[in-house]
Amino acid sequence: MSTTHSEPASLDLLFPQELISSEVSAQLPSDLQIRPLASTDYKRGHLDVLSVLSVANDLGEVAWVNQFHAMRAAPRTYYSIVILDKASDKIVAVGTAFIERKFLRGLGSVGHIEDVAVDKSQQGKKLGMRIIQALTYISENNGCYKSILNCNDANIPFYQKCGYVQKENEMAKYASDTVNTPKL
Repeated sequence: MSTTHSEPASLDLLFPQELISSEVSAQLPSDLQIRPLASTDYKRGHLDVLSVLSVANDLGEVAWVNQFHAMRAAPRTYYSIVILDKASDKIVAVGTAFIERKFLRGLGSVGHIEDVAVDKSQQGKKLGMRIIQALTYISENNGCYKSILNCNDANIPFYQKCGYVQKENEMAKYASDTVNTPKL
């Protein structure tokens, strides 16, 4: 399937394309395109790119599409983006921001940046930086008073280059293997 520059308007997108910074889009090489996650991106290797980051169990296309629709059913909350290689019609970078609405800070909102990954063959081309810039833009344009993310120590210098500062500590408690994951 060949991708044209006008095709994303006809795709079933997670959120409107206009919410992605045109400045960030303009900084990408012409053979790459940044856009919201589409309902057909399972076939473009979304999980393959995520697997660079962590375990990305493939529960099949139907489950993936159900998750897409569950995320889209929570408007102004989930902002998953992809960078697509136009020639191959494959995803080469991904990331997500989700907006947490709070009672603190005058009913403020916080942008959480998650699941930033770049295909191994595309690393070193500033695609991760473009994903972070685009997600931060989305967060700030949703009125978030801060954007936060977790990373391992090795990635701290990268996120500092993106304008983030180290703050406090992360804690985690993982559920046991016996806890069932809800099925959508």
